[in-house]
Amino acid sequence: MKYLVIKCGGSVLENLPRSFYEDIVKMQESGEWTPVIVHGGGPLINQLLKSLNIETKFVNGLRVTNHDVLDIVEMVLSGMVNKQVVRNIAEVGGTAFGVSGVDGSLLKAEPTADAQTLGFVGEVVDVNKNVIEGIVSQGYIPVISPIGIDANGQRYNINGDIAASAIAKALQANLCFISDIPGILVEEEGAKKKLDKVSKAIIEELIENKTIYGGMIPKVKAAIDGLVHNISEVAIINGFEKSSLLDYVNGKNIGTKIVLEEEIA
Repeated sequence: MKYLVIKCGGSVLENLPRSFYEDIVKMQESGEWTPVIVHGGGPLINQLLKSLNIETKFVNGLRVTNHDVLDIVEMVLSGMVNKQVVRNIAEVGGTAFGVSGVDGSLLKAEPTADAQTLGFVGEVVDVNKNVIEGIVSQGYIPVISPIGIDANGQRYNINGDIAASAIAKALQANLCFISDIPGILVEEEGAKKKLDKVSKAIIEELIENKTIYGGMIPKVKAAIDGLVHNISEVAIINGFEKSSLLDYVNGKNIGTKIVLEEEIA
């Protein structure tokens, strides 16, 4: 049995088709792959913060998080979004179990090196994979909200991409980022071209020349970090294309695969 960690960002989640969830259930039923979903919820968080007149800003794709922002982030991610994903899976005949990284100290966290600027934004120092394995052994699909906790019970807002990478490392899983585009796109002769495979060096170059920017930065950095720590494969695929997830696990050439240098022929 192989684990596939599937990361769905908030902007994508709102519009994913029913067929996406059907694919996840089919994948679980096949018995060959075990899906684990990690989700974000940025747009909904922005909406609620705005309606409450709480200011929010981003530094390098990460949300600056004070006490007030943290309360809203946890409410949206672990409440509204997490249960919506569980319901979406139930609607297509699957059974999912929603938890946050706080439950069972699933995501043990500490503040980022830039805590002075970012506030309660955390990085994952340990993943309690027993929680995930316990959920899977009961026949459920785990759905994880990226809020972390430290030894003193302090919560942290963790970027969903970074949380997904940490979970994939712990499970020695493949990691799949779900997007609304077919992969990493670059301009070539006035047209957008999808890169089938990119290396760490190419990614650093694309960040440098601003082809990759904003929220894509934590995504590709999390991908590289995962590869360095023995995740066998990271891919970015379009969740709106019918059967894209099943095509991916069946080895078809879809999306953009991110690999370490030595694997680029």
